[in-house]
Parts: sequence; structure tokens; C-alpha cells
Amino acid sequence: MFGNDAEFLLTIHRSHAAELQADAARDRLARSLPRRHPRSWFSRRHQAARTVDGRR
Repeated sequence: MFGNDAEFLLTIHRSHAAELQADAARDRLARSLPRRHPRSWFSRRHQAARTVDGRR
């Protein structure tokens, strides 16, 4: 498969570089999207209480 150690090391380097580029692209995408706050049981309950208070 590999003729010598240089080709093997170059293949490892290229695959690692591709992984790093994919990680960087994923991080850029994550930073560009708005953050979604996870809804917990407390936030839903608290939000419902506010809508009831607003109707009075």
C-alpha cells in the first residue's frame, strides 16, 4: 500500500489536516448560528405563569 515511510507519514498528515479542517468548519458554523437555550421544566412553568399574569 505504501512504498515507504514518507508516503505513510504524508497520508497520516493529510488525514489529520482534513480532520482539523472539518472541526474548524463545524466550529465556525456553530458560532454563526444563534444559540438556542434549552428549555427546562422551570422555564416552561415560569413562562406560563407570565402569560397568566399578563391576561389579568
